[in-house]
Amino acid sequence: MRIVISGPPGSGKTTQARLVAEHFGLKYFSSGRIFREIALRRGVGVDELSLIASRDPSIDIEVDRRTYEVAREDNIVIDAHLGAWIVGDLVDIRVYVTAPFTLRVLRIAARDNIPVERAFRETLVREMSQKKRFMEFYGIDISDLSIFDVIINTKNIDARRVFEILKKTIESSV
Repeated sequence: MRIVISGPPGSGKTTQARLVAEHFGLKYFSSGRIFREIALRRGVGVDELSLIASRDPSIDIEVDRRTYEVAREDNIVIDAHLGAWIVGDLVDIRVYVTAPFTLRVLRIAARDNIPVERAFRETLVREMSQKKRFMEFYGIDISDLSIFDVIINTKNIDARRVFEILKKTIESSV
């Protein structure tokens, strides 16, 4: 079984990917971790690396290549903002987790222990950069969610209920 869980920052995708991996005994992979490793290697923040990536396709190519390699493994959950568009032909189930922008910013600020203003700015920069890069480099419109098997808005649903929805969906798909 191969599952990809995509969505914007702060939507709850990492929480859900980890819960799914744990419940079904699957490996967990985060493409965001690869992006953060590159940022650390270069000595920049994630928002700055997003801007650099808009001029340097090698960053996305590295993240996407490593994500694609991992997606070829069996029994894995891939947590990736944009991964479903990259590995969609390899996975059994594509899930999109979302929430309103302001709620996601508040979640990110709390999670990362940073001021809301900073979370707002960094999230906006990352999302605008990603949308532009994917259209420019791949011809992919990330606002087109038609490739997903399941779309869940986490605005009014707690993490446990979201997981129950995903669990039932996955069980009915295998």
